[in-house]
Amino acid sequence: MITEFIVTSGEQPKRLDVFLVNRERDISRSALQRLIELGRIRINDQVVRPSQKIKPGDKITMDVPRPEPLEVKGEPIPLEVLFEDESLLVLNKPAGIVVHPAPGNWTGTLVNALLHHFETSGGTISTIGGKERPGLVHRLDKETSGVMVIAKTDQAHRHLSAQFKQHTIVRVYEALIWGAPKRGHGLIELAIGRDTKERKKFSVRTTAPKESVTEYKVDHRYGKLAAHVLLYRRTGRTHQLAVHLAALRHP
Repeated sequence: MITEFIVTSGEQPKRLDVFLVNRERDISRSALQRLIELGRIRINDQVVRPSQKIKPGDKITMDVPRPEPLEVKGEPIPLEVLFEDESLLVLNKPAGIVVHPAPGNWTGTLVNALLHHFETSGGTISTIGGKERPGLVHRLDKETSGVMVIAKTDQAHRHLSAQFKQHTIVRVYEALIWGAPKRGHGLIELAIGRDTKERKKFSVRTTAPKESVTEYKVDHRYGKLAAHVLLYRRTGRTHQLAVHLAALRHP
């Protein structure tokens, strides 16, 4: 897959590999260096070294090969099914389980549990998400529990995806936080990206910010010690809710 972008005017000169490691979400620095050395990442159409300094106005071209899809197998992991018909399945995802396979979590995921469920029940699951994300039209973070809707047919998948995109499906998140916001209702508008120091973490301290907006409503205050809040994601950044709350000192 080939992508191109221009280095913005506010970017400070730095090594190409350092610049990219803060921008790219899913590629390690060693993998980026290898791609640069192979000529798959270029500056102004020129083959360069990982140590090459970027500057504002540079055109960076990336030709990153798609990974081969892995073979995902069903596993007998219990599911709390709330509703199921011929088109969809609604379940309660517990905290502590990853939704789909990814580096570091190839097994023990919700997808593994779903494949086993449909293998034993004789049901179908949408194929639009491919082998790694069958039936998935949305996701929840590993440590987040809550209701998820799974598409059993491709038609249901398309309809559900459209509803999520058009925001006709409202997702409400509940959280217990330390401290209590002064205002009972408001917006958190803080851009999020890879942390400048710890690349595996997401933070408001980043060199690759992406617009992120969270709406909150205080449902109950426990004095000044804590509060129960309702959260609505206006955007869908990774770990958005946790990052926004932590940035306001309400983890």
